[in-house]
Amino acid sequence: MRPTVIFDFDGTIALGDGPLHAYAQGVADAAGVPEIAVESRAALARFEAGDATVIDGYDAVRRVALAHGADGAALEAGYRASREHLATGRAPIEAPAGLGAFLEGLAAHADLLLVTNSPDIRITEALEVLEATAITRRVCSARKPAGLTAVIAAELEGGPVMSVGDVYVNDLEPAIALGAATAIVGTTWESWADRATLAAATLPELYDGIVAWAEAAGAPGAGH
Repeated sequence: MRPTVIFDFDGTIALGDGPLHAYAQGVADAAGVPEIAVESRAALARFEAGDATVIDGYDAVRRVALAHGADGAALEAGYRASREHLATGRAPIEAPAGLGAFLEGLAAHADLLLVTNSPDIRITEALEVLEATAITRRVCSARKPAGLTAVIAAELEGGPVMSVGDVYVNDLEPAIALGAATAIVGTTWESWADRATLAAATLPELYDGIVAWAEAAGAPGAGH
């Protein structure tokens, strides 16, 4: 049975604050409150410094926006506007070092699947910029964490699964509940390292471990 490795997008294979700042600006414009964009920069800096009161950078911006009276419509409009600029100069992204070669090698041992809460707006272009076109399947607007549970359950029918991401509650918790393997990266990795199969601050630190897992999981006679 062939294993599957599921990758998150923002903060996992797509790095950089460009999309976050574009989101903050989009919400500020939609709500008509310029202060949202300004104060979001400070909130994002606190998150990067280890602020554990927020889930991720998008949550940091969301909390600033709500504090300024932005409603759900403004948040949604700002987010969709920001995705229209994904992987452009207005919302630049970058790949972890060596991502393309890693994915090409991993694809020899596992199916690669992108699962993201982002809508399918400029994801194709973003994967090209990231040299991540070895990921040939994707689920967008996934509504993680619940949406990831459904995806993993389906993939487990065909073989072992590993979920790789930077947000524990979205990317790892559903996988752990179903007995799948996990890998966590990013700002909060140390907080969840004892619960993950693999853990490190950056994805490149886990390349060898992920490949080794895929090779072992797909080996003849491996327990599934």
